[in-house]
Amino acid sequence: MDNRSEVKAFLSSRRAKVNPEQAGIPSYGNRRVAGLRRGEVAALAGVSVEYYTRLERGNLGGASDSVLDAVARALRLDETETAHLHHLARAAGPAPARARVRRDKEPEIRPAVRRVLDSMTGVPAFLRNHRFDILAANPLGRALYAPMFAASPALPVNSMRFTFLNPHAQAFYPDWAAMARSAAAALRIAAAQHPDDQHLMNLIGELSMRSEPFRGWWAAQDVYVHRNGAKRFRHPAIGELELEYEALALPGDECLTMLTYSAQPGTPSGDGLELLATWAATQQSVTAQR
Repeated sequence: MDNRSEVKAFLSSRRAKVNPEQAGIPSYGNRRVAGLRRGEVAALAGVSVEYYTRLERGNLGGASDSVLDAVARALRLDETETAHLHHLARAAGPAPARARVRRDKEPEIRPAVRRVLDSMTGVPAFLRNHRFDILAANPLGRALYAPMFAASPALPVNSMRFTFLNPHAQAFYPDWAAMARSAAAALRIAAAQHPDDQHLMNLIGELSMRSEPFRGWWAAQDVYVHRNGAKRFRHPAIGELELEYEALALPGDECLTMLTYSAQPGTPSGDGLELLATWAATQQSVTAQR
């Protein structure tokens, strides 16, 4: 991924989103640019026009944290966007400072982590890496994502490929457009954090080549972090489910995240999870008898 192009596209797209009124700048007559002018951003950030222009042209190397934070405030970036700007700046630095790490080998899942995953019998759960490869899943996790695992039974299976390239994904996710857009934005965060991961760059290239919706959302330069929230599913055997998810980063295991899904007991979705567990046990029994 070309860091300079990414920086230029991100900063210019954010600048176009801020109008003068939001920034407290009087606006007179017709404006030839969407959003703020570069000079206006420079004044708000307390830097020269020449310096900000250099930043927006993709040269973030050497920019201090204080300057990046000032630009973030001028562009009204939220917490996730500000962190993304800092990741882009670190990626623009010299190779030793970026601490290049080989990404061609999958991280090993520690036995203790696998035991925790397997012990979660009442909630769907799985482990994924920064490329959104599902590396391990408990039985209920496999049952919830049955359409994804049906297409790729062997692990790892990539949830981004399922979302954007599998014809069953839009039926599986009732809110597919919103969910897929946030997925593309989350992948952009991963790309900025791991600019030297060629497998990740290959995934982005594949999705860009094969999915028109992905290309459009990728070009929007939006960023998103999955921390917690609600997601709707239309399971082929169970029907509609609305589950709350938690994304739990594992600090001792680089790039690994555990995701869990739950529902309030006694609700339709809570009852649906119990039915899903029964269905999963039946599927396991059928598989064992083959």
